[in-house]
Amino acid sequence: MANSALLVMDVQRDVVALADDGSGYLSRLRRAIDGARAAGITVIYVVLGLRPGDPEVSPRNKVMTNVVRAGLFTEGAPGTGIHDDVAPQQGDVVVTKRRGSAFSGSDLDLVLRARNVDSLVLTGIATSAVVLSTLWRAIDLDFGLTVLADACLDTDPEVHRMLVEKLFPQWADVLTVEDWLEAVAPR
Repeated sequence: MANSALLVMDVQRDVVALADDGSGYLSRLRRAIDGARAAGITVIYVVLGLRPGDPEVSPRNKVMTNVVRAGLFTEGAPGTGIHDDVAPQQGDVVVTKRRGSAFSGSDLDLVLRARNVDSLVLTGIATSAVVLSTLWRAIDLDFGLTVLADACLDTDPEVHRMLVEKLFPQWADVLTVEDWLEAVAPR
């Protein structure tokens, strides 16, 4: 696991407020983060941040235009910050992206190469957005992939279920937080 990184993606205050379903998502994610740190696995937070004035948003991009209209993800705005329940600690890395995938408009690939990371563990909100788009890009970059199904969340539970049960297992190991923790730090 020394060449692995846990990606905690888009777990920002405004996103959690929109998506949290009361199922204990943040506490499960916190267990994964704490377990990664204990096992010596790099923890990388990925946040969506748009510059004031949104110079990186094209009117042709429907998703990003809707994000701007909703007033989300402006750098420095309180709701754009990482949720306090899973806040980064000393030694964690925070990467800012400009699009859906953790790789889009960010220096994530540079950070991963500098740390010789060849395997990613994906978590975040939303399963159908950042997790899916990051998984696709990571496949093309030849990363080993694990998705922590219960450390991913989506506003549409049926879409989440379909992705983690049907689509993701074709390209990644799909585990629960508890099963993954048992594998990285057996008791």
